[in-house]
Parts: sequence; structure tokens; C-alpha cells
Amino acid sequence: MKQTAAIFGRSHLKAVVLALLLFVLLGVVPFLARSHGQSESGIVLAGRIGASGVVTSSKNPLQIALLHWYNANLTTQFTVGTSPYGMAFDGANIWVALNGSRKVTKLRANDGFNLGSFSVGTNPTGVAFDGANIWVANINSNNVTKLQASNGAVLGTFAVGTQPVGIAFDGTNIWVTNNGSGNVTKLKASNGAVLGTFPVGTFPAAVAFDGTNIWVANNGSANVTKMSISGAILGTFGVGSQPGGVAFDGTNIWVANFGSNNVTKLATSGTVLGTFPAGSGPSGIVYDGANIWVTDFNSTTVTKLLASTGATVGTFTVGRAPVAVGFDGANIWVSNFNATTVSKL
Repeated sequence: MKQTAAIFGRSHLKAVVLALLLFVLLGVVPFLARSHGQSESGIVLAGRIGASGVVTSSKNPLQIALLHWYNANLTTQFTVGTSPYGMAFDGANIWVALNGSRKVTKLRANDGFNLGSFSVGTNPTGVAFDGANIWVANINSNNVTKLQASNGAVLGTFAVGTQPVGIAFDGTNIWVTNNGSGNVTKLKASNGAVLGTFPVGTFPAAVAFDGTNIWVANNGSANVTKMSISGAILGTFGVGSQPGGVAFDGTNIWVANFGSNNVTKLATSGTVLGTFPAGSGPSGIVYDGANIWVTDFNSTTVTKLLASTGATVGTFTVGRAPVAVGFDGANIWVSNFNATTVSKL
């Protein structure tokens, strides 16, 4: 009887502890988030977005577990190699292009453990994930490399245009900006076959997919080009000086303007919704489900903006010359070009 009572007591205690934990997550966390000056929308995962542009999905449990409902982000550094540039998340790992070598480094996202470096082309820049494979744009070998995400094995090398820089996946195809030839190349993701080459603006740099159309930031034209996935030009829209990064927040397009130290927010119609200051030399840009993060290449910081309003939420110190930025569902990753590291916030 005493043994049964003891077991019951322990079980009861466990139930009480679980109930308290549930209370903390569902009740206290939102209260504390508000007390730190951040709305509950600051910890949501990208999901359904209402007409007002406010994310209405549930809280991101990964960010809650890591205490990312408040703004005191802690930065960790991981060594990757020479001149880290573009990056992509494959669902478990972060892949970083090493522009100063012919390599990409694979890091385990949860702890930054280095899983290996793999050979690609000359001076790799942009990186994209197609759901199974990693694609790398090699600026000085005029091609892209396809790697198997599970083990880094090279699956193919495919010629594109001159000086490929940016790269994106549209669900079926790979799009590559050819900075030196003023066009973009469309490749079939399954086999690397070239499906077309389409003119855009001067020095196209970054590329993003909005779920329907392709957007290209033209670094030498102070504009962005909107294209259908067939390659038809749907519009060209002015932004700031030297646009170098582009991202989609589920409703709107954001462009990092390197030469004017700001970002432009566009509706998918191309209408400018706002221009907001964003550090010195805005370069990489990413959306985390509630906020826009922008690397400040001419400094050692990244700027965090509230996607709904463009208001600056905070500025966080990373490494030297931060160039690209990625999101793994819970943390922000930044490549520090003038260092050998990436930062995890």
C-alpha cells in the first residue's frame, strides 16, 4: 500500500509539474513578451497572413523553447572557412558558400557542428535548397553545382550565364542571376537542363520566389524585375540604390538597397509600401515569420525590422562585413564575409 501511495504521489507530482509548464507556455510567455515591448506576433512562424499583413498563425514552439520571444538575442560564432557568402537551410543543416575557396561548408543547425566541406566551382556565392539537393552558384566558373544534401556528393555541374550570383528554387525549377550578362537562367531542378535565359536589368544580383512569380534585384539599375515562371516580364519597379538582396514575407517583397542604406517594401503588384532605414550597406535579407533581418555589410551588425510596419526592432552585433542571412525556423544565421565565421542569433 505504501509503495502504491508513493507511486501515486510521484505521478501526481509529475502531472502538477506538466500543468505548471503548460501554464507558463500558454499564459506567462505572452505576458512577458508584451512586457519586453514585443507583441506576440514576434514569435510566430511564417504562416497564414491576414489582409492587414499581420501574421495570424500560432506561436513558434522552437522560438519559445529558445526564449526568442524577447529581443536580447545572444550571438554564437562558428568557423566555416574563407570569405563565407551565401547560405541555405535544408531542414536540418546550414550550408555556407565559401567565396574565398571552392567549397561549401555544412553545419548542423542545432549546435553548429561542422559536418564537412564539399567541393564546388570557383568563388561560390549563392546557395539554394530544392527539397533534396543543394545548388551553388559559382561566380567565376559560370556554372552551378548540384550537391546531394544528405552527403554532399556532386550530382552535376551545369553551365549558366556570366558571373552567376543569386539562386532560388520555385518548387520545380532553379533560377540563377547572371550578374555579368544581365539575365537569369532557368534550370530544371531534376536534371539541370536549361529551360531558358531571360533578360532583366543591369547586374542582376539576388532572386526570390513569391509563390507565383520570380523577383530579381538589379544591382546596377536601382530596380527589381518581376517575372512569371515562364520567363515573361511582368514589370520593373524602382527601389533604392544598388539593390542587392530580395525576400518575400508571405505578402510583400522586401529589397535591401546597398547604396542607399535602406530597404524597400513592395506589394506584389509592385507598389512601393514604404522605405525604411537599415544600417550601413544593406546586403542580405530574410524573413523570420514576423520580422525582416538585414545584414549591414559596412559594419558588424544586422538590423531587425518589424515586417508589418518597417519599424526597427533592434540592431545586433555579428562578425565583420556581414553579407548574407538565413533563417532555420528558430534562429538567424549570418555569414561574415571579412572573417571565417558565421553567426547564429
